Amino acid sequence: MKKIKIGIVCYPTFGGSGVVATELGKALAQEGHEVHFITYSQPQRLDFLNENLFYHEVNFRNYPLFEYPPYELALASKMVSVVKNEKLDLLHVHYAIPHASAAYMAKQILRKQGIYIPVVTTLHGTDITLVGKDSSYEPVVTFSINESEGVTAVSEDLKKETLEHFDITNDIRVIPNFIDLEKFKKQKKDHFKKAICPNGEALIVHTSNFRKVKRIPDVISVFYNIHKVVPSKLLMIGDGPERNEAEEKCRELKICDDVRFLGKLEAVEEVLSVADLFLMPSEKESFGLAALEAMACEVPVVSSNTGGIPELNVQGVTGFMSNVGDVEDMTKNALIILDKNNLPTFKANALKRAQEFDITNILPQYEAYYEEVMANSKAEVRS
Repeated sequence: MKKIKIGIVCYPTFGGSGVVATELGKALAQEGHEVHFITYSQPQRLDFLNENLFYHEVNFRNYPLFEYPPYELALASKMVSVVKNEKLDLLHVHYAIPHASAAYMAKQILRKQGIYIPVVTTLHGTDITLVGKDSSYEPVVTFSINESEGVTAVSEDLKKETLEHFDITNDIRVIPNFIDLEKFKKQKKDHFKKAICPNGEALIVHTSNFRKVKRIPDVISVFYNIHKVVPSKLLMIGDGPERNEAEEKCRELKICDDVRFLGKLEAVEEVLSVADLFLMPSEKESFGLAALEAMACEVPVVSSNTGGIPELNVQGVTGFMSNVGDVEDMTKNALIILDKNNLPTFKANALKRAQEFDITNILPQYEAYYEEVMANSKAEVRS
């Protein structure tokens, strides 16, 4: 496609939507597109220089009149400024709240000035499954999605749930999450494995934002059961509200010596490179990006069977899925994978499946969709 100027609006955090938006922008820039990030701080993974990458900080002041800073207004104003000054062709907003509604406001301001900018909104998960369903936000979420020129969802399950709970008249295109296999790949970190597992123990990993939906106590319970049968260690990557409870549970079960809480890590792929198993017992996952990152590093997955996970984790091939909360079944499945006769096959299968989600396969889908949206938008303006 011809090179275009794209504005990307996202949360600049370690969360899935921010990671996907940032990695997509970096890949687009490497393809020669001009990419402008618009957010309140520099995205965590915007960590390399490229002549086609730009960052615009949204500044907002909190006056005494306001109990909460009016971020949405500041964001809309910044979008107007960047679109005008950088002559953008398209805005791509990640996570419906508040980015899609701010984009609509910016679009209307620009239209009054004779500038027409199409907006693509990508739905990532909790913007629909949790926050969006709140009656305080639902009308605005529905309106913003329907007023976007393009809408994508990261899984068929998320598309289905959106259509079930919102009165959506717009078409929703499913473009799955992706992985950069140049970054996420098994690295030779034998010294690291030896330091953590000096006696050849199995290494089990979990990574998340430690929110209730991730079912952190189930991670500890599954590991405790595995630990009774197979000498093993557990690495917990990330941080959040459930961490204290998890640490307390480890103390109660007397497994603290074999569980390490590492906090937030930039180079999570280095830890995944030496892991034998990834645990994801979540109550809900719109896609399961953390599991994909593990699979790309040749780590099989034991997960729940909820949301978009079945679209990624292939039962009995790349790992196993169980009902939410079924700790016993997850334990049984984990022990099957960790059997030395089975583990190499599961590892190879995990990588093979991850390769299907390589960014080189997914990026052209976004590029083609941008072209389609821009063409439709131009036709609409002419009519």
